[in-house]
Amino acid sequence: MTERRMNSLMKWALILFVLVSIILNIVLIGIHSKRAPKCSAQRVHPLRGKHDDRSLIFADLTREEYLQVQQYMLKQKDLDISSNQITKPSENFLFLIDLSLPKKADALAYLDNEDSKPTREATVVVFHGAKGYIKEYVVGPLPNPIYHRDVTSERYKTELPLSARTVTIGEYALLFQFFETEVFSKLEQLMKESFDVDQHKRLDTFEQMPRGVRSGDRKTWVSFFRGVSGMYIHPVGFEVLVNHESVNVSGWKVERLLYNGQYFDTVEDLKQKYNAGSVRKIVYKESPDYGSLKPRNKPLEIGPQLFYPNGARYSVSKNHVLYLGWSFAFGLSSLTGMRVFDVRFKGERIVYELSVQEAMSVYGSVTPGMILTKFLDSSIGIGRFAHELVRGVDCPYEATYVDTYRYIDVPAPVLFRNSICIFEHNMGQPLRRHFSDFFHNSYGGMVNSALVFRTITAIGNYDYMWDFIFYQSGSVEAKVHATGYISSSYLVDGSRKHGHQVAEKVLGNIHTHFINFKVDLDVLGVKNVFQTKDMEYVNVSLPWMPDHYAMVPQLVENQLKTEQEAALRYNTKTPRYLHIASNKTNRWGHQRSYRLQVFSFTGDHLPESQVEERAMSWARYKVAITKHKDIEQTSSSLYSQNNIWTPAVDFSKYIEDNESIEGEDLVAWVTTGFLHIPHSEDIPNTVTVGNGGGVILRPHNYFDEDPSIHSSDGVYIGPGSEDSCDNNRMACLAQEMCSPVLEPFTYHGFDGVMKFEV
Repeated sequence: MTERRMNSLMKWALILFVLVSIILNIVLIGIHSKRAPKCSAQRVHPLRGKHDDRSLIFADLTREEYLQVQQYMLKQKDLDISSNQITKPSENFLFLIDLSLPKKADALAYLDNEDSKPTREATVVVFHGAKGYIKEYVVGPLPNPIYHRDVTSERYKTELPLSARTVTIGEYALLFQFFETEVFSKLEQLMKESFDVDQHKRLDTFEQMPRGVRSGDRKTWVSFFRGVSGMYIHPVGFEVLVNHESVNVSGWKVERLLYNGQYFDTVEDLKQKYNAGSVRKIVYKESPDYGSLKPRNKPLEIGPQLFYPNGARYSVSKNHVLYLGWSFAFGLSSLTGMRVFDVRFKGERIVYELSVQEAMSVYGSVTPGMILTKFLDSSIGIGRFAHELVRGVDCPYEATYVDTYRYIDVPAPVLFRNSICIFEHNMGQPLRRHFSDFFHNSYGGMVNSALVFRTITAIGNYDYMWDFIFYQSGSVEAKVHATGYISSSYLVDGSRKHGHQVAEKVLGNIHTHFINFKVDLDVLGVKNVFQTKDMEYVNVSLPWMPDHYAMVPQLVENQLKTEQEAALRYNTKTPRYLHIASNKTNRWGHQRSYRLQVFSFTGDHLPESQVEERAMSWARYKVAITKHKDIEQTSSSLYSQNNIWTPAVDFSKYIEDNESIEGEDLVAWVTTGFLHIPHSEDIPNTVTVGNGGGVILRPHNYFDEDPSIHSSDGVYIGPGSEDSCDNNRMACLAQEMCSPVLEPFTYHGFDGVMKFEV
């Protein structure tokens, strides 16, 4: 009896448990049905099988290729090369390994006609300290090199003196030791009383460039700054001129010093006068931490985020990108930075090469650390400083991130994680739209979704954000925005002529930003012409009132014939429309072309009377058109900064021979930028808003109509069809939307920073 009762209770308990479970599941299903489902992470991209491995002829060297080239060069006993990062200036140092780009004709034959693949080679730069010169070698074939050849004279038509070399990590380490033994240790009382410097606290350094006033000089004014966050805006009023021309540290010496606006010939001279009380002393005072970028308020919420409801519409495989009608190959040069090749739209090549060339700044000051400063960043390495991008800040969280390897001033190739990002982005405004109010009521429009290819380079104090943007209208935009810290100097008498005061005893120095892009457009082939279009007012007799006249705008068209005609200087009036055109016409009989539309707010270029100007002669021109030559690969060089007076590459010589540009393979060299007069809002950091420039490559009579009319992003709404999904996917977004599957947040950006420890 008892057993029967227990069985009955267990049966009812089981029934009750099942009922509760069913009810609970119904409730949970009801709750979760109101949430968007997760997007499938296993989705196979429809573009995945359409990638073309021929893009790999433009791919950066792999880690294995870097190592193979390095080992090959180290085995050449006659060269006696070291890869030790602290190699002395008097020894031979393997400074750089980078991809050697194929000749254009060979690349096109391979890409278009399936000819043999161009030989893959690397460029190697060796600082031959033991012999007093620099050499560039081409090493190949990769992946198993068996030869090297000296290409220095072939590329530069001159020898490269050792004084043109970049200051290496090894030389920096020696310089820091030199300051410790020859300056700081001899001025202990001054350093403590003026800057609170002792064995446990040090000052940070920032250098003037170029290093002297004539070829062969290696005399650097070094300014000192507080060792705090944003050190670039904490100058202390102490600068030292060090002569480090000798490849032996024993030959280095201090030539001049500046302390609180006063010059001294030697360290002993400054020490004696300081101790005697005959100088205006700087008395140390604790400085507020106004340079820190740590948020002043705790973040409370996450702002708007980008995600793809149906998965990404682009695909990245190796160094090849596909996006709607676009395809391109990409790379990241250690010296010049971001570049893309073989850019095609709807199967037709538009651009052979679009690349960053140089970033240059000229500063104004009354103090020596800035008075001569002209930074040429490719001589330090623009791409060298492309560190990891931060998810959700530098690029959208859901962007595709690409790792890169580089070999420049290191003992082995260095991995830079997530240093390139690629994402499709709603640009925030319609690409086109019209609301018909008067007749035939309807709405037609299209969101401006575009693909962004980005990297950000932090070169010392400045961060440059580089974007190549691919629009559905067939346009490509190359642009740059600057952020980071301004360069500053200690405020002394006369300083305000060269900028604005931005903190106590701190001057934000006036400076220019000039950026050069290479645009190798191939409009329906390599036989192109350069055209300009503009307007003028013409006094016209009215057909129906012959005695009455009116000023009417009229189209003015010209075709420029030579390189000198097509070198359009910044200080002259430039036609508003600049075109690389083919000899083919569209449906309406107009030459199919692409327009170069430059956005720029540059300051004045350095006068050509200055000997240093030759190293930056590309900045004379808003646009310059030259006939393509493989030997004219770049507008600047690794050696321009430290041999600025006798540059290895003088861009103006590309134009001097004044070759014909009619029916030729043309390259446009585009200069953009902005003038920066620092102001208090640059503290602590310069914002990107308004601080940039760029160029848009726009189809002009290239198509018979706007190609975006064929995009599936188009929307059309007529009366009565407001809720229809047929021509408006937005109407069904709520039903189709799923929530994103996010990658976990990681950051490895500090893995590749420069370290100066010996």
